[in-house]
Amino acid sequence: MRVADFAFDLPAELIAQYPPAARGASRLLVLDRQRGSVAHAAVPDLGGLLRAGDLMVFNDTRVFPARLVGEREPGGGGVEVLLLSRVDDEHWEALVHPGQRMRPGRRVRFERGGRAIHGEVLEERFFGRRLVRLWTRDAGTVTDAIEAVGHVPLPPYIKRPDVDLDRERYQTIFAREPGSIAAPTAGLHFTEAILQSLDAAGVERTMLTLHVGYGTFKPVRVEDADDHSVDPERYAISEGAASRINAALDAGRRIVAAGTTTTRALESAVALGDGRVRPGPAETALFIRPGHRFRAVGALFTNFHLPGSSLLMLVAAFGGREQVLAAYGEAVREGYRFYSYGDAMLIV
Repeated sequence: MRVADFAFDLPAELIAQYPPAARGASRLLVLDRQRGSVAHAAVPDLGGLLRAGDLMVFNDTRVFPARLVGEREPGGGGVEVLLLSRVDDEHWEALVHPGQRMRPGRRVRFERGGRAIHGEVLEERFFGRRLVRLWTRDAGTVTDAIEAVGHVPLPPYIKRPDVDLDRERYQTIFAREPGSIAAPTAGLHFTEAILQSLDAAGVERTMLTLHVGYGTFKPVRVEDADDHSVDPERYAISEGAASRINAALDAGRRIVAAGTTTTRALESAVALGDGRVRPGPAETALFIRPGHRFRAVGALFTNFHLPGSSLLMLVAAFGGREQVLAAYGEAVREGYRFYSYGDAMLIV
């Protein structure tokens, strides 16, 4: 399976640089897998497009301000640190720029709004990563300081600095558990009114947590997709959520995944449980691509993804490569907005 088989032309002006004026105002392209048909709607129409008895599953991870901007000590010089994962209260695995100047022993300082974080590079790791130690001399914890000093880690295809608006809009309204450096973007469309419309339509809801890592932006650098691997990500499914998901599976009711992160967690959990979703924390490195047999997910609500990306391959695995690429072509012709702050797609 060639990565080139997942290419499509996307004009740069269709890559959304800002969220829509109002949350929930995005367009919605609907792909019917059985009929091979495409229809155009809006996200608030979702309740009328699903069935009573469907169970929609969301990812309630919370994005934390993982991008730190500061200067080297002594001597100055700009530096950026992207926090990837917490080792303990003071130690983090991170990407550092400029990497060639940030050898073990180098110190940095990040300051914003009267708060400061101090850091030191402790060791170099694989793929340009560093182990760094962070501390603060202010009252409060390092975590508190990161919330105050850090910047929203916008994706690389958003070509602007983060602004105050991003603190709200690059976060779902049901975000609960901090741990992601990228938003589960399908969830960004939902408002309380849209969730209530799902309730009124008889669509049930539940949550799981998958912390989105830097691997979500990892390019597929091989020619054969089977030679690619995705980075592991942590997820957790509560006893209550697992019970509701398994009840839906037992009754033959459709499970609607809100996003690719939710899809990966569900398909991983049902594989671990041999057909039933296993509750608890776990880790997934599941690479879903055409040929995958879906055992949990029966419909998919998702954003539009990058050409040749593992996320597009997941969507193609669910909707069929030719049908999905044809739908993407229709979205381009109709001027849909793409990627994190863009419009949405429902595959049924």
